[in-house]
Amino acid sequence: MTTPADDGIHPFRIAVPDSELEDLNQRLDRTRWPDQLPGVGWAYGIPRDYLQELVRYWRHGYDWRAAEARLNRWPQSTTTVDGAKIHFAHVRSPEPDAVPLIITHGWPGSIVEFTGITGPLTDPRTHGADPSDAFHLVIPSIPGFGFSGPTRETGWEYRRIAAAFAELMERLGYRRYGAQGGDWGSAVSRELGRIRPDRVVGVHLNLIPGTAAVTEPTAETLAGLDSAERARTLASWERTREWNRDRQGYADIQSTRPQTLAYALTDSPVGQLAWIAEKFMEWTDSQDRPEDAVDRDQLLTNVMLYWLTGTAGSSARIYYERAHADYWGAPPEPSTTPTALAAFPQENFIPLRHIADRTNNIVQWSEFDRGGHFAAMEEPDLLVDDIRTFFRRFRTASPG
Repeated sequence: MTTPADDGIHPFRIAVPDSELEDLNQRLDRTRWPDQLPGVGWAYGIPRDYLQELVRYWRHGYDWRAAEARLNRWPQSTTTVDGAKIHFAHVRSPEPDAVPLIITHGWPGSIVEFTGITGPLTDPRTHGADPSDAFHLVIPSIPGFGFSGPTRETGWEYRRIAAAFAELMERLGYRRYGAQGGDWGSAVSRELGRIRPDRVVGVHLNLIPGTAAVTEPTAETLAGLDSAERARTLASWERTREWNRDRQGYADIQSTRPQTLAYALTDSPVGQLAWIAEKFMEWTDSQDRPEDAVDRDQLLTNVMLYWLTGTAGSSARIYYERAHADYWGAPPEPSTTPTALAAFPQENFIPLRHIADRTNNIVQWSEFDRGGHFAAMEEPDLLVDDIRTFFRRFRTASPG
């Protein structure tokens, strides 16, 4: 007998059993550590001495219950869309004319990324800013990630996710709204604007997929650019070369064998921590350790959402689904929705305006002198200000 579809919205509260925390502590105490070559730093991966220090803090200093209480300050719910459970926070502004905005994370991030920007975006008056810049925020966990996981069927790539999030916004009663995201959230948000231009007033991104130099620029290409864009194109190509040489491995594994990886990361909390913390070092505007750029407790809370929900494998599957989708390798479908980019200098790829303009309706392009991939965690003030600036142009339309 077929179970009827449940399209209701159900209240949700994070409540991790003590037994799961005890199991985590026991696993941390029993960690079997590998050897390490002397003097190689981060070149071969996350250094053992740093990871041991971080694990000691996780075991003896970090307070999950405090983090759980902070997350539970957000009103949270779940709903089922296209057969998948979607968990989301819905933080409404006290300002009645606030613009609805859906914000989407990526990998290896989570909704935890946005704990520092939610207050300033929803309640600017309390944070010393103009109350007319307020937003109602919808902050979903991507299907397969955290409390939206694990997924139970194949095919959850970013286009399907965007369609599911469009349905989520419909269920919440939002006729007109904005979208924001980075990493996978940028692909989802851009796609949401592309498929729902009648609903999405604008898309703000801190990464635009497919806008870096992926092949060595030719003399003919460079000759057609002004001096600033020419220099940026050469720098973009150099960063892409570095990425392909030293940093692409994780994506290749997750795009081809996510299930095999899942056994190790689901069984070992230190393995899960290492897999994520390395990216927070490499992808942030940091020097010697991730904590140069992001708060240590916030990093560990982000890791906890993967560990406690057992979603190392299902979150990795988004790479597999994208790489095996029919559209993979094709040029991006053009989007007519007004789009903004906040470009941070230590982002994994350097975006190029002359490429972005081909398939995006770019109306705001901001370049900053600090920050990296996890903008909401690294430079929340810069990101919040850029989001506010972009969406001011749409407020006269009274979305909501």
